[in-house]
Amino acid sequence: MDDHYRKLENMMHSAPIVQLTGARAEIGRGRADITVPVKQDFFHAANALHGSIYFLALDNAAFFAVNSLVEEVYVLTIHFSIVIIRPVTSGTVKAVGKVTTSTATHFFADSVLYDSEGREIARGSGIFVKSRIKLAPEIGYK
Repeated sequence: MDDHYRKLENMMHSAPIVQLTGARAEIGRGRADITVPVKQDFFHAANALHGSIYFLALDNAAFFAVNSLVEEVYVLTIHFSIVIIRPVTSGTVKAVGKVTTSTATHFFADSVLYDSEGREIARGSGIFVKSRIKLAPEIGYK
């Protein structure tokens, strides 16, 4: 299984949006941690981290927690909601994602986003399904 987790990490790290943001993944069974450096390039007009970066970290943490349990295909996010609790302007953010339950067709996962001081700054919750896209080197799974 460790090989599967490393390949998922490589897949995430190869994505253009991830290369742009500098996000990094650490994946294990049913869990994933995603860290993203806070950069002024990602600020909104009020000089704090834009919500799209919160979403990127939270969704990826939940998504990769789910895909850690699925070895043959790429999963898809079909619903994801977030609650932003407070702004962040420096350091790094870290999303911790965990699978909460699954059915025959759906996976449910939650994630929590923390700032550099360990304060909770956002929460996310998602629903995921298996796709028909094979996990393969062509999508960075190597």
